[in-house]
Amino acid sequence: QVQLEESGGGVVQAGDSLRLSCAASGRTLRFVAMGWFRQAPGEDREFVAAISWGGSSTSYSDSVKGRFTVSRDNAKRTVYLQMASLKAEDTAVYYCAAGDDYGTIATGEGIHVWGQGTLVTVSS
Repeated sequence: QVQLEESGGGVVQAGDSLRLSCAASGRTLRFVAMGWFRQAPGEDREFVAAISWGGSSTSYSDSVKGRFTVSRDNAKRTVYLQMASLKAEDTAVYYCAAGDDYGTIATGEGIHVWGQGTLVTVSS
């Protein structure tokens, strides 16, 4: 069983940058794809970014492409989400997730575990 814990959320100004971390404990991360999702107040949870096991493949939602970067350090069992040029509409609780398949994680399929979330608030 893998446990995930996000950190790094906070209150920032529009245009600022922020880096989220997702630390895993329990079974190794090496064999799973990792994803970041977010849920804004009153909205459904949505896909943000995903990264394959080795980190060679990444994908992003159109709303964050070019501004967010996902990366992972398997030795540290940590996945990161570097967020730049933040906008008010990026305000949400951000969750990391561990899934079976990089190809489907964006849809929510095959996700075995979710973190508890970390709140990002972007003021305009």
